[in-house]
Amino acid sequence: MSVKAQFVTHVVENQPLALPAYNAWTTDPALQNAVERNGGGWGAAALAAHGATTGSVMMELGDQANRNKPVLRSFDRYGRRIDEVEFHPAYHQLMRHAMQAEVHNFSWRHQDDVGAHVVRAGLIYLNGQPDSGTNCPLTMTHAVVPALRNAPALAKTWLPHLLKADYDPQVAPVAAKAGCTFGMGMTEKQGGSDVRRNTTRALAQPDGTYELVGHKFFFSAPMCDAHLVLAQAEGGLSCFLMPRVLPDGTLNAVRIQRLKDKLGDWSNASSEVEFQGATAWLIGEEGRGVPVIIEMVALTRLDCMLGSAAIMRQALVQAIHHTRQRSAFGRLLSDQPLMQNVLADLALESEASVALAMRVARAVDAAQRDPGEAAFARIATAIGKYWVCKRAPGFVNEAQECLGGIGYVEENILPRLYRQAPLNSIWEGSGNVQCLDVLRALRREPETREALFAELQGVKGENRALDDQIAWLKAAFDDHNSLEGRSRAVVERTATVLQAAQLIKAAPDRIGDLFAEARLGPEASFAYGTLDPHADLGRIVERAMPH
Repeated sequence: MSVKAQFVTHVVENQPLALPAYNAWTTDPALQNAVERNGGGWGAAALAAHGATTGSVMMELGDQANRNKPVLRSFDRYGRRIDEVEFHPAYHQLMRHAMQAEVHNFSWRHQDDVGAHVVRAGLIYLNGQPDSGTNCPLTMTHAVVPALRNAPALAKTWLPHLLKADYDPQVAPVAAKAGCTFGMGMTEKQGGSDVRRNTTRALAQPDGTYELVGHKFFFSAPMCDAHLVLAQAEGGLSCFLMPRVLPDGTLNAVRIQRLKDKLGDWSNASSEVEFQGATAWLIGEEGRGVPVIIEMVALTRLDCMLGSAAIMRQALVQAIHHTRQRSAFGRLLSDQPLMQNVLADLALESEASVALAMRVARAVDAAQRDPGEAAFARIATAIGKYWVCKRAPGFVNEAQECLGGIGYVEENILPRLYRQAPLNSIWEGSGNVQCLDVLRALRREPETREALFAELQGVKGENRALDDQIAWLKAAFDDHNSLEGRSRAVVERTATVLQAAQLIKAAPDRIGDLFAEARLGPEASFAYGTLDPHADLGRIVERAMPH
């Protein structure tokens, strides 16, 4: 044996190949099923086109955009204040692909077509898999439209630019922009979710504008062309549109103090800002700021649910891809009974999450036509936002276990997904806020309870475990003693029942029954890998990611 041969230390074998380019729509039967049954099947071509992009070129762009965080440039070389956020080119490419696919405006460009919100929900679900950070400005740009309609003159100026499929990152007045994006500024240091404690002042000017003086502790996506913000006017807390650049081309007096050093969401910029006499326009009436901006929040909360479901889906794809190529103890990991149980359980959780999110999207879509659907959207958005977002971090960690040590290494996408996973449970109201919102809806809007149980009535008698839990829910809602303290348990159970109901209604091969028994039956467990071992688990894994 030669000296050289003696120092050949290893041969790489039994290691999976990297996930190749794939179509994130055509390889996801659960998503296709959920979109179709909720009225969005007519958008399959748009979803397939974006799925081809999100499963290929956008995967690499997402990696690059997260490895190269945005940087704040407060001044130019001559000392002029510019307050610009500099992004890696990959971020701009991600935004361009997303806006060309109409992720930010599909609902409004097709608002006369039943199911447009469902198709758009599918688009942002696909978009959140290669990178979640861009979903922040895309979500807010989409969600601002109902709020803007409270100010017809402003809507006339801004909506045409929001409805374009062009990404235009230049710093310029709205009239010079090919397309625009919107952000949001609600919370302040002293208040957080309690926005009525906001201290930013809005001073009315003779020309009908307002000057804002104050701060925002979380100012999402400061590079956007405009933001909706809350401030205290003479008539109370009010909602304002604050452009980044004024019509005369001068920079508005919004001073970025710093970018947040976040756990995850690295491709996106979040900031702290001060308003030093910033010019803004009133939306709606003085004192009605919360009702106006809540129209925006209702849609962004749905996107939180979809974003968490998207993270879970990508983690599942990575786990199945790896275990189908890695062998241990004489056979593929994916064929080992216990690993197969874990993969199938993850697949069930992922399908249940997207099923509930798409059902809520259908309710949002129908809300203007159907009071029952509007009531269901009102309560189910908070329920789903609480539970789907709460499940995401543990889900990603389980997927990391499927890969072993490499699932904890930054060359893999899973550490990025794991850092990202907690965000949606915090953004747009933490878990406690969602639970309190559910209780508020039940107390103030009895029609929300009627809509919730009307939805569940359609599966009565289909599964005994589900029937038992529906009866439990009715009793729990009727027992007002310490309901607030028990609300997490009640909302968790409600979300799981709703997920089971969606799968029992429409998922094939008794997948709904298996989910109901696993999450609601006498031996229910929320730990993954605890499914009935006699079930056809291999079929569930194959459905989740067809070969």
